[in-house]
Amino acid sequence: MFDLIGKRRWFFLFSGLITIPGLIFIILTPFSGGKAGLSFSIDYTGGTIWEVHFRDGTPDPTAVLAVLADQDLKESAVVLTEGPKGEYVRLTMPPIGLIEAQATPTPGPTLSPGASVSASPSVDASGSPSASASPATSPGAEPSASPSPSPTPASAGIELPTTGKPGEVAAALEAAFGPIDDVSQATAVGPVVSRDLINQALLLILAGSAGILAWITVRFHDLRMGVAALVALLHDIIVVVGVFAILGTFFGVQIDALFVTAMLTIIGFSVHDTIVVFDRVRENRFRHAGEPFSAIVNHSLLQTLGRSINTSMTVVLTLTALLLFGGEAIRVFVLALLIGIVSGTYSSIFNASPLLVVWHERDERRRQAQLTAARAVR
Repeated sequence: MFDLIGKRRWFFLFSGLITIPGLIFIILTPFSGGKAGLSFSIDYTGGTIWEVHFRDGTPDPTAVLAVLADQDLKESAVVLTEGPKGEYVRLTMPPIGLIEAQATPTPGPTLSPGASVSASPSVDASGSPSASASPATSPGAEPSASPSPSPTPASAGIELPTTGKPGEVAAALEAAFGPIDDVSQATAVGPVVSRDLINQALLLILAGSAGILAWITVRFHDLRMGVAALVALLHDIIVVVGVFAILGTFFGVQIDALFVTAMLTIIGFSVHDTIVVFDRVRENRFRHAGEPFSAIVNHSLLQTLGRSINTSMTVVLTLTALLLFGGEAIRVFVLALLIGIVSGTYSSIFNASPLLVVWHERDERRRQAQLTAARAVR
């Protein structure tokens, strides 16, 4: 019979090798000024999102990033998406004043970030609203009133900005890649995941962990099982967050709002395999009464090993397909789930149960030492 428990030191060593580097990069996050550690998306930091279509063809995202870097927007992300006219370029940039530019609506049904700023002088000069003065304004100030290529169709209802920092970025993009003939999205967003929501998520995680500890302790009448399951759960959280801290440092991978959803899903999934193993341990303590506890746990692991691996592999295959073909919007979410599922399966088999054995054997040695000391006193 293969002795998994006897090799627990190797499993603990491997867990240390995959958690310590990630933990270091996690700690570096608040001390590096964003240069190392976790990289947060616009959902956490706020910023500007544009989705534009170039009339002369879709440019390479790397070239677009180079243009944005020349505009002091180095922390931007560029992905290709599908839109009404085919392939669009989605620009996720730091805040560039789009909120202020959109404060005043443009004439007609459209909302133009650039034209709203340029329309203010027309009100002062003519004394009439910009809607009625639109024929008298300059062609550059009111793209919706001229046949220039920059206005978007009525279905989009968004015009390209012409003034301020947004106008500078738009002009640089058109100079590099040709006219922009459609804007499907131009949005300035604040932090979606605010500090209050993050604090609430942490409180929910702590409450859920306390519930898991209480349930496992009551179900198996052993506090050590509940603590071992939580330690394995903590291992999975550190692995996932640590991997993204490393990816964010070297490859610029950002975590978004869906990352929190992925972490909560991992927390629920990670405990499942652990509970299955512990339930078999509880049964085998009666079937193999008199055997060492390490042997009982080893029996239980071997009996549930195939079931745990097969169950996890079906999920891993599905997530791998989603990662490869599911699109950019859910890639971070799927990657986090994939890493968490693999880590959760490993920790349930090779961390939680061996840790339970170590704790049980230590308590047994302590009890034997106390008995020996009591006999010596007598």
